[in-house]
Amino acid sequence: MASVHSSTSVERNVATPDRALNRIVVASVAGNAMEWYDFFVYGTAAALVFGQLFFPANADPLIGTLGAFAAFAMGFVARPLGGIVFGHIGDRYGRRASLVWTLLIMGFATFGIGLLPTYDHVGLWAPAALVALRLLQGVASGGEWGGGVLMISENAPPEKRGYYAAWSQLGVGGGFVLSAAAFLAVQALPHEQFISWGWRLPFLASILIFALGVYIRHNLPESRDFETAERACKTSHMPVIEAIKRHPKEILMAMGLRVAENGGAYIFLAFSLVYGKFAGIPNSTMLIGVMLAMIVEMAAMLAWGKLSDRIGRKPVYMIGAVSLVVMAFPFFWLLNTHSTPLIWLALVIGTAVCHGAMIGTLPALVGELFSTEVRYSGVALGHEVASIFAGGLSPLIATALLSRYHAYWPVSLFLIALGLVTVVTLKFTHETRQK
Repeated sequence: MASVHSSTSVERNVATPDRALNRIVVASVAGNAMEWYDFFVYGTAAALVFGQLFFPANADPLIGTLGAFAAFAMGFVARPLGGIVFGHIGDRYGRRASLVWTLLIMGFATFGIGLLPTYDHVGLWAPAALVALRLLQGVASGGEWGGGVLMISENAPPEKRGYYAAWSQLGVGGGFVLSAAAFLAVQALPHEQFISWGWRLPFLASILIFALGVYIRHNLPESRDFETAERACKTSHMPVIEAIKRHPKEILMAMGLRVAENGGAYIFLAFSLVYGKFAGIPNSTMLIGVMLAMIVEMAAMLAWGKLSDRIGRKPVYMIGAVSLVVMAFPFFWLLNTHSTPLIWLALVIGTAVCHGAMIGTLPALVGELFSTEVRYSGVALGHEVASIFAGGLSPLIATALLSRYHAYWPVSLFLIALGLVTVVTLKFTHETRQK
């Protein structure tokens, strides 16, 4: 890890003034929220309506939902490509340039989904076009997370990096809340109107979000660490190759850490909507529940990040991974009560405690694993390759298990497996707080 120590001596010579850091945090959170709104709005639509609109009609509605989640997974398949491309741009030419391009691509793809004809109108061209635009969304999101995280963490003081880096995840939470709120609003339309055209509105509204986001990103100052490395001529010509050569173990660590965090998140937030429909829980109850859970988690993320500055990244992350294992069965027990307060309690615990402890700590932890000149590429590779097997496949696997067994217990066992992968990974991950 000599490369990390050598780069940190250059990185931390000059502190970012508090006012400038606050402006970077606000701009980064706003930009992230706008981009992740676009990405999450598909997940909500896939759980609620895409199965019947874009895939052949079937007696079992779970089959159509499986098709929608298969297209959902394709976005995750494309994320490593986005991580490689935008990781190269971010390490070579700057974090800001990369983030502007990710938002441009995401805005175009999301708006395009809102214009698509359905299966009844053009047959198989409908799901084909949906998958193509979902792939573009995946490419954009593959470059987004790492850049959004580094824009804050590379300007934060080392002793508060966990707290400030956790702010980057508020944009992710904000994007999810906005997407859920948008669908909650359009579901107030009569069912025929919602199916006919109402579902398009959250996608078409992304054009306004896209314009505002590009403006914010274009005026965002560059990362201090990148500028310091650039002045010292420490930028890499092939950062992705350098990251793989110099940090193979760290990339694997980042991937293992993501399994429980990303996989668990999409079961709690996306698959739970599917299970709610299966169990006869009103969509509005589930949507309000996931919105409340994410709002609580947005505050919890900061608390978990701040705690990681005090006791270390590993202990806090372990709390989240172990909690995921413990909560795997009680989560569905609470949903099956059909009691609204208990349903919301399950979603809050699963999201704010199990997932929150991991996602609040992850930005600082993975960023500290890599040296500045290859950090964007290293973070993006570990984060996005794992997303294929974790977040991308989790709702698909969970829906397939529910379709096969018509019971929750196989999904609970799947959650336990995700948690144990990350627990084992943490055993081999070194503490990074002091670096």
